[in-house]
Order: sequence, then structure tokens, then C-alpha cells
Amino acid sequence: MKVAIGQDSHKINYNNREKKLILGGIEFQEDYCLSANSDGDVILHALTNAISGITCKNILGKVADDMCKNGILAGEEYVKEALKYLEERIVHVSITIECKTPKITPKIEEMRKNIAQILQIEENCVGITATTGEGLTEFGKGKGISAFVCLTVE
Repeated sequence: MKVAIGQDSHKINYNNREKKLILGGIEFQEDYCLSANSDGDVILHALTNAISGITCKNILGKVADDMCKNGILAGEEYVKEALKYLEERIVHVSITIECKTPKITPKIEEMRKNIAQILQIEENCVGITATTGEGLTEFGKGKGISAFVCLTVE
């Protein structure tokens, strides 16, 4: 068994109404997005980092930057790239999101289903929770969104 933690965060951009807010590969109907050169999907980026923690092959950084330069902006593609190096079987993924906005709970089941499909695992192997952190951090104050992923493989 191996366990890895991945994290990612991005600032909210309230001025860009053209780019969509994407979390867990799912589009949210908000009037803001996350500042990033990619789709800014902090959940899938954190998942990519967790996979990299197992494989020791960093995807976010040079590899993802090169993908962005070639027009590949979706976090799902970074996860798929990271999975190419994963030899172990994914047992469970636990995801925690910290933000003031958007409301995460209404989209949890859709995100779980999408992430399970990307990873080719059962939906009951993907857990997602969300917190505002009682507004104690910049994320809980609405300035950004942060995601942590704990990945268990065997």
C-alpha cells in the first residue's frame, strides 16, 4: 500500500466572465473563474499531484506547461498523463475542498462520478467533502479555492 497527498489552489478571478469555473471536471454556473493558464481545476490538479507523489513523475510544472502551450488546458488531461506512470491499482481517493463559494454539495455526486470514470474505479472509491474553514483562511473568505487529495493505491 502507498498513500500520497496532492494539493492545489488558485485565486478566484471575478473579472473574467468568459472562462468557466471547472471543479472535478464539472462546469459550475458561476460568474467567475479561477486564475490559471489552464482550466484551473484545483481538484484535478491536486489529484494529478497526488498521483505524482506515488509515481515520482511530476506532471504539473514543465509537462503541464508544455501541454498548455499546445492548447491542452483540461485538468482531466493532466490526470490522464500522470496515470501513464502509475503501476499500482487505485484503492481510494479522498478529496477536500476549501472555499466560500461556490456551493460544492449540489455537485458532489456529479464530480464523484466524473472522477471515478477518469480513474476507472468505482464511484464508492471517491469521497468528496467541502468546508468553508469558518472563513479563517483566504479560501474561506472567498479569495480562492483550495483542494487536497489523499490517494491510496496498492
